[in-house]
Amino acid sequence: MRLYEHEGKDLFSKYKIPVPQGRLAKSAEEVFELAGEFNKPIVLKSQVLTGGRGKAGGVKFGSDPQEAKSEAEGLFDLKVGGFPVEKILIEEKLKIEKELYLGITLDRANYKIVILVCAEGGVEIEEVARRDPQKILKLSFDIDEKFYQFQGLVIAKWLEVNSPQLREVGAIAGNLFRLFKDYDAKLMEINPLVLTSDGKYIAADSRISLDDDALFRHPDLKEMGIEKRHEEGELTPREIQARERDIPYLDLEGDIGMFPGGAGFGIMGNDFISYFDGKPANFMDSGGGPTPERLANMLVLLDENPKVKAIFAARFGGISRCDDFAKGVIKFLKEHGLSKPMVMRMTGNMWQEGVRMFEEARKENPKLFEKLEFHGIEVPIEEIAKKAVELAKEAG
Repeated sequence: MRLYEHEGKDLFSKYKIPVPQGRLAKSAEEVFELAGEFNKPIVLKSQVLTGGRGKAGGVKFGSDPQEAKSEAEGLFDLKVGGFPVEKILIEEKLKIEKELYLGITLDRANYKIVILVCAEGGVEIEEVARRDPQKILKLSFDIDEKFYQFQGLVIAKWLEVNSPQLREVGAIAGNLFRLFKDYDAKLMEINPLVLTSDGKYIAADSRISLDDDALFRHPDLKEMGIEKRHEEGELTPREIQARERDIPYLDLEGDIGMFPGGAGFGIMGNDFISYFDGKPANFMDSGGGPTPERLANMLVLLDENPKVKAIFAARFGGISRCDDFAKGVIKFLKEHGLSKPMVMRMTGNMWQEGVRMFEEARKENPKLFEKLEFHGIEVPIEEIAKKAVELAKEAG
């Protein structure tokens, strides 16, 4: 679960990691007022839970309140990675002499905590690792291992910090390590950690991802307004709709809507679509024993998604019976109608009854089924997946 920059910096402050003076604004008028209080040049930073903010024009500068307000109006009209800007962090504009990188992550293969250090900050660390891996210092720790002062000094020396400030930078590294462990983090980055013209080291940015399964251990986060949210980014409108209807749903980048029966079957279906050179538009789970209303709502999410060109449906009847699955689809067809081609297959508990219900509904109203092709166990699921990919490609 990723935190906003301002939330990360609140945690940094709590752990005595220096951050710029900053305030949060939710309107251009608020920016104008706060800029007046700063009475100095400021930077306006869009608060979004996705990368590429700088390249998307999500960071602006203001030398006075009127300029700051004008820039803020543009930012509030901006979308970064498809997500609207709803909050702006206003900070004093730092006079930067040098930019460094300090990060901590998990080495899942070796069950280690890894500190990454680089004298090149303000750039993507992955790019530096690819281009000049020798420029990155890596220190590995066991999960229960402590961080000692001498290790902070090793980090500071690697960053070529001047002698009088070795302990200061070493302490920042140690505090970040402590914060990482205390809050069950998966990733923490200060990029850049800057040296200012007046000789101070300050965390000019923050990137923090926490393990959302461990949030119950940190009630203080809720008091700070930090609650469970989407893993890497803000919720899309469809994900918000799905959450309101208690449907596990995640938007993906493809064009084939996935309408599965159960999470495991959904994962398998996504794999099949990818295998046949298609791209799933979503992941979805109907849950155990879904009602016809729930199933119909799931199909609405897919049919109204402008990215979806075809829908792949597969139900393996177990606890969730195939006749109930058919009822949900028929309810959707009658109340909403299908605008995208859909191919589906049912097998398992009550699959014959499900197919019979479709056949009877089609006889009653053939128009409802003009875009729906349904099958039972006689057709392999691989064929259904291939057909869905073909339908999406035909739709262009």
